[in-house]
Formats: sequence, structure tokens, C-alpha cells
Amino acid sequence: MVDLHSHILPGLDDGARSVEESVEIAIAAVRDGTTVMAATPHVRDDYPTAAQRMERLVLELDWILRKRGIGLHLLGGAEIAIPRLQTLSDEELHQFALAGNPHYLLVEFPYHGWPLSLETEIWNLKRRGITTVIAHPERNPQVQEAPARVGSLVAAGALVQLTAASVDGRLSRQSRKTAHELIAAGHAHLIASDAHWPGLRRAGTSSAAAALRNPELAHWLTQGVPAAIVQDLPIPERPRGRQRARRRLFRL
Repeated sequence: MVDLHSHILPGLDDGARSVEESVEIAIAAVRDGTTVMAATPHVRDDYPTAAQRMERLVLELDWILRKRGIGLHLLGGAEIAIPRLQTLSDEELHQFALAGNPHYLLVEFPYHGWPLSLETEIWNLKRRGITTVIAHPERNPQVQEAPARVGSLVAAGALVQLTAASVDGRLSRQSRKTAHELIAAGHAHLIASDAHWPGLRRAGTSSAAAALRNPELAHWLTQGVPAAIVQDLPIPERPRGRQRARRRLFRL
């Protein structure tokens, strides 16, 4: 599996606090079946991560993992707060590209409120050849009240990433319900761990994949789409049998 949202880099944000915690995240991810992980530290007012520091830590941690024989390939990235999109230079946006692919950026959906500027930012990035990947909208109360609103963001060209712990119910019943509604509506494209360690958002996406009870759809969300982003390939077609998948989702 390919995990494109994690906070594995040590000492940058609210994720791993040390190299040893980073290594623990990597080991847990590999045990869960993850082979590729993007390090996506926060870029926002409380964690103003510098692009060069992110890149340096990715190289250093990837070297440590290889030296210890841990089979996880680490890539760069960032989880960028919407207001920061206007303050970052073109060079910084390029450095923060998701999984090192300059055609994608991971953008943090706020935990409260509907971001009025997001659709405009999606269009602005699209004109520059960049696809917005929206991180964990299912955890926002306004989205939980009206999941269909996410459809306008997808129509504008965004992809949607769900947190694994939402899909399998570890975070909350409402996050799970909203995540499955977004999947059923075709408004979700990839699942990622958002691993911080320790806590509910542990490394790995296998439990979320199992919760879908649809192997083809689970593979698309945890391997097909994220792998296409890593390799800069066209996003694969969503598996057919959408109505059957929808019925399965709501048996949970």
C-alpha cells in the first residue's frame, strides 16, 4: 500500500518527537503492508515548516530506514493550511509537492467551518497545473452535516483523502459515517493513515481497507490512486460496481 499522509518526520510538528518514534512509525507501517510513505508535516501558523528542512529530514530519515533494513521508501510533501497557499513562493510549493510530484499538493481541510476560499484556491492551483488533494474533510462538523458539499470541490478538480481511522471507525462514529458517504458518492479518492504516533491515527491503512468490504475499491483507494500520484500517471478509473459497494458500506 501507498500512504500519502503522515507526520513521520521528527520534531517538526505534532507528529513524531524523535528519530526513534519516526522509526517506530515506519516499522508499524511496514508491518501493515505499506511500502511507500509521504512525509507531510504541517505548514501553518503554529508549525511553519520550512521546505528545505522537510527535504533534509526526508533524506536523513530515509537513509536511517535503509540502514536499519526497514523496507519503507520515504517521499516528501507537506500538509498545507489554506491561508498559507497565498504566502508560499512557487519554489516552495514545488518543494512541498505531494510525494515529490509537482502536479499535486496536499491541502489541509480545517477542523471547523467551511473554507470559503478553498474552491478558488483549487482553481488557482489547477491553472498552474497542480491538483489539490484535500486532507480529511470527513472530520469537519460542517461536512458531516452536509457531505454533498464536498462534491463542488471535486467538480472543481480536487481529489479527496480520507483518514484511515475515520473509515474504520477508530476516530468517531460520525467521521466513519461521513467517510463512507463520501466514498459511496464518488467523492473520495485515497485513504491515508495521517500517522502521528502514538494515538488513534497509527500507521497503516489495512484496517480501513478491510472495513470497506470491497477489495477492488479498497485497492483503488489505498494503492491505485496514491501509486499513480507517486508515479505521475493518470488517475486510474474507479472500479465498477459502485452501487454494490455502496450497499456494502452501509452494512457497517
